[in-house]
Amino acid sequence: MSLAVNQIYHGDARTLLPQIAPDSIACSIWSPPYHLGKAYEQDVTYTEWVDLLQEVIRLHYALLKPGGFLVVNIADILCFPDPSMPRIQAANVRRQRCDVTREDVLAARASYPHYNRYQLAELLGCSEQTIDRRLNGNNIRGGKYAPQTRVQLVSQIIEQAATAANLYLYDRRIWVKDPAWENSQWHSLSYRAIDEFEYLFFFWKPGITVVDRSKLTSEEWAAWGSRAVWTIRSVRANDDHEAKFPLELPRRVIKLLTFPGDTVLDCFMGSGTTAVAALQQGRQYIGIELLPHYVELARQSCAAEMRRAAMVQEMGGTHQAEIDAVQLSLLDKH
Repeated sequence: MSLAVNQIYHGDARTLLPQIAPDSIACSIWSPPYHLGKAYEQDVTYTEWVDLLQEVIRLHYALLKPGGFLVVNIADILCFPDPSMPRIQAANVRRQRCDVTREDVLAARASYPHYNRYQLAELLGCSEQTIDRRLNGNNIRGGKYAPQTRVQLVSQIIEQAATAANLYLYDRRIWVKDPAWENSQWHSLSYRAIDEFEYLFFFWKPGITVVDRSKLTSEEWAAWGSRAVWTIRSVRANDDHEAKFPLELPRRVIKLLTFPGDTVLDCFMGSGTTAVAALQQGRQYIGIELLPHYVELARQSCAAEMRRAAMVQEMGGTHQAEIDAVQLSLLDKH
């Protein structure tokens, strides 16, 4: 039996995706776990995470309509601990508290070869940690004993998995968001940039894709429909889910790539944002979520949107300011 539309299902996407009717999904849009150490992904190794992405993408070919799309929202650079990686050493000269150089330590050790680092420290008027750092290069970002952070590109993993599934890269958009300072705590001791954008990779299943510009207003086409860079503020508070994307992100994708009555899929549903966007655009949805408390959260979000829509219909579209205020109140609670 195929999964019914307008439902949030609890389970593993790899198990439930084959239960979706073939050729029934106009657009699947989702953001997978990013392998950044969030609470819901700490027990997953990097290899297991890659295997998950590859299998989920492989399963999409059967369920997408010919001419339909898979859209994956993900940051192109991941950072995760890797004990096998060489230690990155940073000589941050502006923050050194001691003027003793490596050359000073080497000269002292040459003059007093029997001195240990404590004696060398006393001789040079510095700490034994300074001696250790100058001799062994122990200015390690993240601490002397913590695993080093590996930076890994993701786009090639996504594209290779899609190509293997006979899905073809159609386009990509850049979502410019607020700088993620919390996830870039090393920015002041590094030349690395602050994370402030993510990608939306569009993959196409061979078939006829109907293009109808009338789905968007002329202002929407000019502002984002034909633009590669989308500037959308991040969610203000991830208090009920660790990694929510803003409603405007799936709303744009759904409005651009689907038609009223089409079915939209999110197999990493989280708090239900994609489903709410689908409802607002007059589309159907199927949601899949692994964690039970997020399944309930997503169902509550959809219920809140249904109440809002019913209120709009009852009020006949009048008093829009009051309706919008109620909508924000309902969604804030869920």
